[in-house]
Amino acid sequence: MEHKARGTFIALEGIDGSGKGTQIKKLKKRLEKEHYPVYRTAEPNDSPFGDLIHQIMIGRIHTTNDVIAALFVADRLDHIQNDTNGILKFLNQGINVLSDRYYFSSYAYQSVDLPMDWIIEANSLAAKLLRPDLTIFIDVDPQITMDRIEKNRLTRELFEKTDRLSKTRERYFEAFDKMKDVEKILIVDGSREPDEIADEIWEKTKDLYVR
Repeated sequence: MEHKARGTFIALEGIDGSGKGTQIKKLKKRLEKEHYPVYRTAEPNDSPFGDLIHQIMIGRIHTTNDVIAALFVADRLDHIQNDTNGILKFLNQGINVLSDRYYFSSYAYQSVDLPMDWIIEANSLAAKLLRPDLTIFIDVDPQITMDRIEKNRLTRELFEKTDRLSKTRERYFEAFDKMKDVEKILIVDGSREPDEIADEIWEKTKDLYVR
């Protein structure tokens, strides 16, 4: 039987409003143009856990941060292993997977209110199951991202305040430092034009993907 190489798993990260959604669309379009098999996904997943997380993050349901963190872990495990749309399923079919956020987002967002080490430990099972081949972090000043959010969002999430985004950015870099020996991370200057950012991402990742 023909055996395909495992696909490449790339996660895009950044604080809200950083442009990672735009960049993941551009990267997917470029891969498709070059005839690479590609699947795009995002966190939270469309599981019951993911739906509950959405309700919490827009303020319709109120709970504590440790509960939110635990829900993200449960959603992520489903996101990895789900028989229908799990990341592992596509990777094992030789498809390249692009994810808008992965477990670094939990390290950064939840550790604003909870200890970083606790969050890393809570995510350790998911990390053992599947680490990205590369995490791309699009770094933008939090005030710039807040200006974008205020201009474009009809519904705001709980973390979408300038001081929270500043703390979240700091936590991202704290997590990168703590995990530097086991994670591959590319930090990209997100203050430039979207096409410039997309070109840099493509040049630095184009040799990673499988056909």
